[in-house]
Amino acid sequence: MKQNNVLFVTGIDTNIGKTYATAFLADRLSSAGKKVITQKLVQTGCVDSSEDIEAHRRLTGSPLIEEDRMGLTCPFIFSYPASPHFAAEIDGRAVDCTIIDRATEALLARGYDRVLLEGAGGLMVPISKDYLTADFVADRSYPIALVTSGRLGSINHTLLNLEICRHRGIAVESVIYNLYPLTDERIAADTHDYLDYYLRQYHPETELIVMPARS
Repeated sequence: MKQNNVLFVTGIDTNIGKTYATAFLADRLSSAGKKVITQKLVQTGCVDSSEDIEAHRRLTGSPLIEEDRMGLTCPFIFSYPASPHFAAEIDGRAVDCTIIDRATEALLARGYDRVLLEGAGGLMVPISKDYLTADFVADRSYPIALVTSGRLGSINHTLLNLEICRHRGIAVESVIYNLYPLTDERIAADTHDYLDYYLRQYHPETELIVMPARS
């Protein structure tokens, strides 16, 4: 599996807009002529089907597809809305990352140019007690798209995530600047300008992409 065929979509916090960003990137890549599919690392707070995968399809104007029904796009679904390690414990199960890997490989084998793999929470969220999301990403050399916003405090959280990536050797392909929800316009504008400056100074290989506020 070529690592650059998989883009891991993560965020600076929960409820930052990862699901919308994943659909946004899927549309962007599709418009560039790429055959792309979205996948979810682990879904919590659901039974039988992944609400995030369903949202990806709805936002990109697609019905559920065969790969969804086969379970390839979300191999692990847990009922309790909690961190993956705890949700798995509550359901008396465990996350086997080799199953996720095989599902990703199967998607690429079906002719997709790129898999957009949405995480659960942020990079430091535990998949198990001894294995973090950042471990999962670094072990596979996946590049990431990091979702942030203009809300107060996001500069600190964004830079902390960039430091984690630098420390662990994780390539940051893009920072997705989510304009939703609308916040203090002056703070939002300054946050964008500061992140643009910071990335040009310290992460010149990283693209800053503005994701418009949804209606």
